[in-house]
Amino acid sequence: MPQTPSDGFGRVPVAVYSCTAETAVARDAERRARHYADTRHWHVAGVWSDNDPSVALDARPGWSAITGALSSGLIRGIVVGGASHIAADAARFASLSVLIRNRGGFLAEATAGSSRRTAGQHERRRMLFEASSGWLPWGCLVPRGTSS
Repeated sequence: MPQTPSDGFGRVPVAVYSCTAETAVARDAERRARHYADTRHWHVAGVWSDNDPSVALDARPGWSAITGALSSGLIRGIVVGGASHIAADAARFASLSVLIRNRGGFLAEATAGSSRRTAGQHERRRMLFEASSGWLPWGCLVPRGTSS
């Protein structure tokens, strides 16, 4: 069972994991996973990686270290830079997530925030914020003295 401070406060300890043969890809995955954890105020307790994705997940030394840390309560969750680092498809990733949840932890995939944004989203949010504050930069939208 994961260890938590007695006062109920504190940052959630997580592990960052990646598995790829390319060093640059591993660094990028670690950077994304760390950023994902930081934005949620999780404490990155350790970073593990393996360099041979062809090896079965349970036979990878880095993954074995992470599951050991999860079982001993040193970490409460696992953050991966992408689902492909631990699973071949979404169904396997989901079943692995359920397995980890049954052990008292959680699994999270660090997704890139920019992939969810649509063109013009920032501008629309800015305009909504300005409109809600009472400042209308576009002037009067309906000419005075006309009715619709």
